[in-house]
Amino acid sequence: MNRLLLLITFFVGIINLSAQKFDDYFEDATLRLDYVFAGDNRSQQIFFHDSFKTPGWAGRRNHLSENFLRGNGQITVRDVESKQTIYMYSFSTLFQEWQVEEEAMRLKKAFENSYVVPFPKKTVEITISLTDTHAKVTSELTHVVNPQDILIHEITKNNYPYTYIQKSGDIQSCVDIAIISEGYSYNEMDKFHTDCQRVVQALFSHEPFSSMKSKFNVVAVDCPSSDSGPCIPRYGLWTNTSLNTHYDTFYIDRYLMTSDIWRVFDVLNGIPFEQIIVMVNSSEYGGGGIYNQINVVTSDHFTFKEVLVHEFGHGYGGLGDEYDYGDQVETMYPSDTEPWEPNLTTLVDFNSKWADLVPEGTPIPTPIRKFSGNHILPPQTLQKQLTQKVGVFEGGGYQSKGVYRPAQECRMKVNEVDDFCLVCSRHLINLTNFYTDSQKY
Repeated sequence: MNRLLLLITFFVGIINLSAQKFDDYFEDATLRLDYVFAGDNRSQQIFFHDSFKTPGWAGRRNHLSENFLRGNGQITVRDVESKQTIYMYSFSTLFQEWQVEEEAMRLKKAFENSYVVPFPKKTVEITISLTDTHAKVTSELTHVVNPQDILIHEITKNNYPYTYIQKSGDIQSCVDIAIISEGYSYNEMDKFHTDCQRVVQALFSHEPFSSMKSKFNVVAVDCPSSDSGPCIPRYGLWTNTSLNTHYDTFYIDRYLMTSDIWRVFDVLNGIPFEQIIVMVNSSEYGGGGIYNQINVVTSDHFTFKEVLVHEFGHGYGGLGDEYDYGDQVETMYPSDTEPWEPNLTTLVDFNSKWADLVPEGTPIPTPIRKFSGNHILPPQTLQKQLTQKVGVFEGGGYQSKGVYRPAQECRMKVNEVDDFCLVCSRHLINLTNFYTDSQKY
């Protein structure tokens, strides 16, 4: 009997360790950390810049020492005394996207980045690391944060009003999305709020988000700009907007992004958020989404709904692009490394992806279904069949060879289909449960 009690005690101890409680290590407050990532395509460095404390913590309170996805970068928070990992967070960056551009071969640049972690009760050691396309750490910085440090800016008031567009529950049990106005003048805030309603309608009108609507809160953050409309450098148009977004990022016409990340986080100080959508007041096609950093969309292009959902797939879900569009300066998905994105594979470790969903006997690569005539896509009645048939289709991650996607068509491939494929849908459901549920995801 004593031996049985010892075994029970041992396993209970393991369970308690894995079920680390938020209140053991953290206050109900947020620690914002600002960094500079700098370098070129050969070498990178990380510099710490500043820190802030704001009331309330909107992030997850379960699975604190786990990451659901690897991402291209990670933050690890350790208790200094015990050396135990008490929080982890993964992300991707505009800086790392730039590193595979031609410009990075001949120029060194610096990029702002901000991240939030729960505010520690005791001194912690924070490690932030960046990885390359081979999943190898290229740069790392470890620094100590003492919660009593007098130079941590304590911010108790936010100057930007926010309104709940959708309130499904408290910030502890929901994923909190903040939509910030960009390129909306002071007299266009009513339009901004109407556009935010359209965001909610677009995100939650299709699966799997429609079934998970009760797990999301959405706030509209009023951040008026001096000028109305966006910056479009190729037209010589530079407007004075609050977040300094612009088209032509990396000289790509449709890539709409901001490099002023600290400014974005200044606007959000004290506002409950986990995901950021920057709504740009524009009818020009464009957008961008970076995993666990930012989503940028335009308000008035006729593909607004499709682009929004696609970019949110990147920014929230960490899903990869399933299309290809020619050669890259450097491949983003080398053949010897399994991508971290859940909907792409190089077959290096396919069992960790969607192998369990592929019907037995499916050929690899899976043949593309052909259609006669001038149809770019099949009729609507067949779109769903193509979206939901799981296979191993070659072409994805911007490469026509060596990278495979799970469906012939998917929301992460083309604007002309409404649905996420089964693999993307399963991932988005599991990710949301990871953020909101205490049970094992």
